[in-house]
Amino acid sequence: SRFTARRGVPDRMMSDCGTNFVGTANYLQELSEWLKNGETHASIINCTAHLNIKWSFNPPSAPHFGGSWEIGVRAVKDLLFKTLGSHTYTQDELSTMFVRIEGLLNSRPLLPVSDSPDDPEALTPGHFIIGQPLTALPEPDLSEVPANRLSRWQLIRERIQHFWTRWRVEYLSTLQARAKWLNRPDNLRVGDLVLITDVNASPSCWPMGRVNDIHPGEDGIVRVVTLKTQKGNLKRPVVKLILLPVNSQDSHASPEL
Repeated sequence: SRFTARRGVPDRMMSDCGTNFVGTANYLQELSEWLKNGETHASIINCTAHLNIKWSFNPPSAPHFGGSWEIGVRAVKDLLFKTLGSHTYTQDELSTMFVRIEGLLNSRPLLPVSDSPDDPEALTPGHFIIGQPLTALPEPDLSEVPANRLSRWQLIRERIQHFWTRWRVEYLSTLQARAKWLNRPDNLRVGDLVLITDVNASPSCWPMGRVNDIHPGEDGIVRVVTLKTQKGNLKRPVVKLILLPVNSQDSHASPEL
């Protein structure tokens, strides 16, 4: 009910064969049949029968069939355990942290919005939710402040910042898969949309830019590029840049999202 209140009723649900999910699917199927075939007022049928949800289950003993979302769930759960630490939280504090973390996860860049070299924007899960990127208000860095000097609200913000720092590094590392010494990497090209690694980036902030010029070495390998960003042109080494999984032009390799 909380999911549908936030996001609306989904057309399709995918899950494993947990008893809670199977029971929910059976209930929704019974509800759908009642709405369609029961002695229900015609207006109710017309308004609600189309909300029937198609529920898809993975085969028994095959959790790897849901690998694309299981990996994300596992990564977030591990980071949550490390972030929460040994502190005790109230229900309101936990709810605030989870909603803030949800916003951080939905702010991650996925792929370029357009092919235009003048467009530095990337598609994010936030675009599917509110039609634009999810952002957050700037906050002072509390990572260096001793925990015993923080108020409860400051402690919650410090824990969220801690989660952001760790999760951002792990997410960027999944995009920055390198095959050093094994294969010659593809050079960045003019028009590529890249993430700029910045350890000081605030939560939900993903510095990005378009490659405006390349500076190849004598061996033909591009190690330095000039970027066009919203704040002007920057020159950065390619080791500090991460090409988004789907390229703006025909193709570099595009791993599964």
